[in-house]
Amino acid sequence: MRVLVVYCHPVPDSFCAAVRDTAVGTLTARGWDVRLVDLYAEGFDPVLGADERRHYHDRAPTDPALTSHIDNLKWAEAVLFVYPTWWYGLPAMLKGWLDRVWATDVAFKLPADGGRIISLVPHITRIGVVTTCGATWLISFFMGQPGRKTILRGMRALCAKGCRTMYLAHYDMDRSTKQTRAAYLAKVRRRLEKF
Repeated sequence: MRVLVVYCHPVPDSFCAAVRDTAVGTLTARGWDVRLVDLYAEGFDPVLGADERRHYHDRAPTDPALTSHIDNLKWAEAVLFVYPTWWYGLPAMLKGWLDRVWATDVAFKLPADGGRIISLVPHITRIGVVTTCGATWLISFFMGQPGRKTILRGMRALCAKGCRTMYLAHYDMDRSTKQTRAAYLAKVRRRLEKF
């Protein structure tokens, strides 16, 4: 299985980095071929500029900085997102990656007659999220978990029919302890062994 791990956190020694390392280590130990994209470390530009937006419906992005990201998406059979949930949603950097990489003639095709969107990523059979949330599960639930829905509903809709999903969150991260963080890493390991 070829898995693209998309990691998004600005602090190199954050707990999210430990989550990333646990995820990559577990998937590699399973024998999966893993490609890691660290958006902050590479200085990914999340801004969808005016010219790129003007041509968004006409053609694939032409920015050479997106070439490796587009190649990774075409290569992947699974995508795992590792990020912190901020304000109940995705970090701006990750949202910008989705805007710029999951684009026309990359992830989908827009028919000229205005018909249904055609998926160009049916080779992706698994999509997962491993995140941290400052809020409790209950508050996150009442807020509607927009980050979860963006990936597990919006992005998944373009993937293979029957695409398997996984969502793991360390809720109440603002009051986490060494014990809760260790338990979460163990849970990440267990779930990814079956992902």
